[in-house]
Amino acid sequence: MVRELADFERLVDEAIATPRQFHDALFGPAPAVYAFVVDDDPAAGTLAGFALYFLNFSTWLGVHGIYLEDLYVRPQFRGSGLGKRLLAALAAECVDKGYGRLEWWVLDWNTDALDFYRSQGAVPMDEWTVQRLTGAALANLAGQAQEEA
Repeated sequence: MVRELADFERLVDEAIATPRQFHDALFGPAPAVYAFVVDDDPAAGTLAGFALYFLNFSTWLGVHGIYLEDLYVRPQFRGSGLGKRLLAALAAECVDKGYGRLEWWVLDWNTDALDFYRSQGAVPMDEWTVQRLTGAALANLAGQAQEEA
């Protein structure tokens, strides 16, 4: 399903994670990534959708929150309420554990997702921009830390 998501998001070349990496991240000795899944056919072990998330922390609130990395529902199940169930499960996890917020990014062209999230009460944070370091830029900055150590 991750490949399906990457294809949908037009980012298939960036999806290089292996099943083993997912297994280790979710089920290893110290998991730091979690997931909710929705079965299409539990007997067959096929999935209709998933929400992959991890904890973050708010220095303003002084408590953890959940960062939703990906929420994906297969096309044939969209509109059936599965996305809402997954999002509600994440909200319940936040409330049950005393976390301060649930947040995520949405591609700006994905108007169906934007409309869905807003219908659930989510608000855009237009005053913020996303920043990222990868590849050579990440290695270069890390090298500067090692030089200063």
